[in-house]
Amino acid sequence: MKLLVALVLSVVLASVAADEKRVFWKDVPVGKSVQGRITMGYPAYEGKVPYIVGLMFSKENGGTWCGGSIIGNTWVMTAKHCTDSMEAVTIYYGAVHRLQAQYTHWVSRNDFIEHGSGDISLIRTPHVDFWSLVDRVELPSFNDRYNNYQGWWALVSGWGKTSDEGGVSEYLNCVDVQIGPNSDCASYYGSFSDDLICIPTPENKGTCSGDSGGPLVIHDGNRQVGIVSFGSSAGCLSNGPKGMVRVTSYLDWIRDHTGIAYY
Repeated sequence: MKLLVALVLSVVLASVAADEKRVFWKDVPVGKSVQGRITMGYPAYEGKVPYIVGLMFSKENGGTWCGGSIIGNTWVMTAKHCTDSMEAVTIYYGAVHRLQAQYTHWVSRNDFIEHGSGDISLIRTPHVDFWSLVDRVELPSFNDRYNNYQGWWALVSGWGKTSDEGGVSEYLNCVDVQIGPNSDCASYYGSFSDDLICIPTPENKGTCSGDSGGPLVIHDGNRQVGIVSFGSSAGCLSNGPKGMVRVTSYLDWIRDHTGIAYY
């Protein structure tokens, strides 16, 4: 009996420890040594990632900053944990310096479309014309829905925080990362859904607090395959792997709400 109790207790403790390791980037607690922006990355030049937008969400008692991506003339895609409970958003288009956008749009919660279970949201926007500094990113085709992209190189961009106590970065940063096997994240977090993409960070390269909702775009074809979702509560520089929403798992849902699809 003592052995059985010990085994049960060890399983419970392991489960609790795993839960403590996983946290949405916008919710990283103060004092957890979150340092760096997009960690170990480099500054973006103007026009390098014309599809990224800054999202300043607001509600009565506060707000939050996230990233997002332009996927159509009237659509932006981001993480659900960014839109959750928010009342409105100001969208910053074509910015390199965070608040120095080419232009902005204000959108109310009425135009937020949140997935029921996945960490993905759509935002219906006023019409945006595309040009060199403001442009859409393509999504994967339906033919790619079973591609796990393991081993592929991709670009992540955002204005992530420079520290727990400080604000988000004032300049857009990028980092090149290699998509890893989901087993790397499963062994670290205790479980890891097939609807997610794992980014191992052996050199601490990756996302940080404030990068939530930003795009993961593969080098080959410049298609967005992931959305920045969560990382380790131990901090950006903890070498903990990062979790991204797997866009191919939601292509039907995106098409049904936006009409955007590639065959």
